Amino acid sequence: MELLGSTLTTTYARPKTSHFLPAISTMASSYRNTQPALGRSPSANMWRTNSYYKSSSALPLTSSTQRDHFDLVRANTAFYPSNRTMLTNRYTPDDWYKSNHSNYRESESSRKSAERLRKDTIRLMQDREQLTRRTQENTSKNIAERVNDIVFWRSELSHEIDNMVTEIAALSEVKKRLERALAETEGPLKVSQECLYNREKRMSIDLVHDDVEKDLIKEVEVIKSCQERMRRHLDRAIAQLSNRAAQHELEKDMSDKVSAQRIDDRCHHLRNTSDGIGYYRGIDRIDHVSLPDTWSKFTDDNILHSQSERANSHKLRDEIEILLNTTSNEMWNQFNNANVAFTNRISETADAKNNLQAHLAKQTLQEIFQTEMLIESLKKALRDKENPLKVAQTRLEERTRRPNVELCRDNPHYLVGEVREIEDTIQKLQERLMEAENTLQILVKTKVTLEHDLSIKAHSLFLDQEKCMGMRKCFPSLPRLVGYT
Repeated sequence: MELLGSTLTTTYARPKTSHFLPAISTMASSYRNTQPALGRSPSANMWRTNSYYKSSSALPLTSSTQRDHFDLVRANTAFYPSNRTMLTNRYTPDDWYKSNHSNYRESESSRKSAERLRKDTIRLMQDREQLTRRTQENTSKNIAERVNDIVFWRSELSHEIDNMVTEIAALSEVKKRLERALAETEGPLKVSQECLYNREKRMSIDLVHDDVEKDLIKEVEVIKSCQERMRRHLDRAIAQLSNRAAQHELEKDMSDKVSAQRIDDRCHHLRNTSDGIGYYRGIDRIDHVSLPDTWSKFTDDNILHSQSERANSHKLRDEIEILLNTTSNEMWNQFNNANVAFTNRISETADAKNNLQAHLAKQTLQEIFQTEMLIESLKKALRDKENPLKVAQTRLEERTRRPNVELCRDNPHYLVGEVREIEDTIQKLQERLMEAENTLQILVKTKVTLEHDLSIKAHSLFLDQEKCMGMRKCFPSLPRLVGYT
């Protein structure tokens, strides 16, 4: 029974159930016994045509395969029937038997080769399938490990970014406090300078370089020194706030890690049945920017740089805190010293003023008054001689302006005698006046000195007590000097 769908060659090559032809061994023995001398008789082939010999000589039998091919071609050649059929056979039974066995061997060999190829191919496919599956599993495992590494560094970056943000906020707050403290020093500095300016208005003997002036000058120097140190630390704080650049690097690295994690997560969840997979020719030849060691070192360097910046910022904040406390104490101490010096100086000036007033009250004002009346009389007499003297001297002065030869020593020129006479009279009156004044000097010398000194003391007391201490009644509190309010 033939298989449906089989090819024609397969049908003829497969043995049938009804043995139409005898067995190969029977055919071989029967053919071997018939005409035994057919192939050996040299006279059997004498009648063959020249075309046969030409065709046979044209194709030399170099190999069994070429011969078999040639025999098949001749077997397919159609010959017209003739009465010498037995004499025109071109093969012997041995040739036919050998041809069949050759075909059997080739069929068995090709079949074994095909079977071996099939088994090797199946084994190869199974091995490659397992290798592909193992490789894909290893790749998925590596991607998962990579995702874990990214998650770890993300957590480190996130923690460092939080610390950096906190540190920047703390440094910004300290910087604002420092700015407020620096602004608070302007008021005390102006007060100290104004006090020095007002005390320059003291008169005479009270314009001394006393302890108050020394403390005021020192107070100005202390405030300016504190301001200079504050400005230097303020500049350092502004420069240190450049650690925002480190924060930016961390945030940029963090953003890259987020993108990389999202991509690797998507790659880790890709399967052979996933959507969106496709061919990307040449993608395996793309060069990469970093290696695992440089990748982790890059993030580690960013974190170390940020930690270094945070350490510097924390150290600077501590220095600013110490500076604010130190400067506030220095300014307060010097302010108190200047106030104590002011208080002592005001007390000394007030005592001196009271003593001057007591001495001035003890003078004999009546005697001074009478002597002053005498002096006034003499002065009146002198004043009466002033106008005549002025007239005579004016005449002489006017006549000196005569031009050229007119400037002559004529009779009116003897006005010189009149001038000398009036001057002699004035001299005598002045001698009397000097005698009176000498008497008065004994009485008024001390009085004038005391009154002048009393006015100086009153002026100095006004400057120190009213103007200077009036401005120094208030001073920034310690919380304000350290920048809290």
